[in-house]
Amino acid sequence: MFLNTISPAPGSRQEKRRLGRGIGSGLGKTSGKGHKGQKARAGGFHKVGFEGGQMPLQRRLPKVGFRSLKKRYVAEVTLRSLNGLPQEDIDLGVLKAAGLVPAHTLRVKAIVKGEIERRIVLKGIHASAGAREKIEACGGRVED
Repeated sequence: MFLNTISPAPGSRQEKRRLGRGIGSGLGKTSGKGHKGQKARAGGFHKVGFEGGQMPLQRRLPKVGFRSLKKRYVAEVTLRSLNGLPQEDIDLGVLKAAGLVPAHTLRVKAIVKGEIERRIVLKGIHASAGAREKIEACGGRVED
């Protein structure tokens, strides 16, 4: 195979429409733009969502809800999932390597769900009050 012999698959590329090339082409005279009006003119367009001066839909509807931009960088881990890790010292890198939090996570919080049966040390990981209590009950600690 040579680069100069490569061509697109048959039927994958359509030929460009040739507008305004006579009545026989089917796109002569007005070139598919109809008669008169703003859309028939050169440069005749409005911004997206413009409704001819009527209040546009996106402004008629009320604003609803809130989407936090920080949400994608914050994650939660449960005590049950921490129990399954082989390491005693657990930090953000360990959680990312184990696949418990996404790679782009910057901040993690341990929450109470399940039990913890062994000693663990959380380094740079926040913990809820209940999670902290259970970790310390097993002889572990949380280093913020």
